[in-house]
Amino acid sequence: MKWLHRTGLWLGATAIMAAMAFAAGQQDAGDVAKAEKILNTSCTTCHDIRKVQTQALDDGSWTKIVNSMVEKGAKVSKDDIPLLVSYLGDNFGPLPDGPGKEIILEKCTVCHDLKRVRHHFATPEDWADLLGAMENEGLMLSEEQYVTVLKYLARNFRQQ
Repeated sequence: MKWLHRTGLWLGATAIMAAMAFAAGQQDAGDVAKAEKILNTSCTTCHDIRKVQTQALDDGSWTKIVNSMVEKGAKVSKDDIPLLVSYLGDNFGPLPDGPGKEIILEKCTVCHDLKRVRHHFATPEDWADLLGAMENEGLMLSEEQYVTVLKYLARNFRQQ
């Protein structure tokens, strides 16, 4: 009978934790949608999205830029600034310095946000395969750029 009681407690605790995790995920999705809307309605009224996509800044730098844009007239409420900065840092955040970074910012961000690059870890062979697949999709890299980007990705985003 004790095991039945323990099993019931375990199932109840698991259900509560799952509900909390689901609610947090729903909140995050709502925050992302709200931040995207702010970006698309406030930031792109004055300049092209490429300016955002190619910055690769940390949250502190994004905060300075957003505050500067608000001072210049961008329509972002003070309460929404942290949400927007968090979104910008997550999707267009910093990359490690080094040869290849500028090529990534110029070429890869045409189709992908930096989050996709920063959160993908692969072996050098897998990075080579991925670059080849991207070339098949239209990525234009010289032989020298290809080698530079491959070394950059393999060095900075290597699968552990």
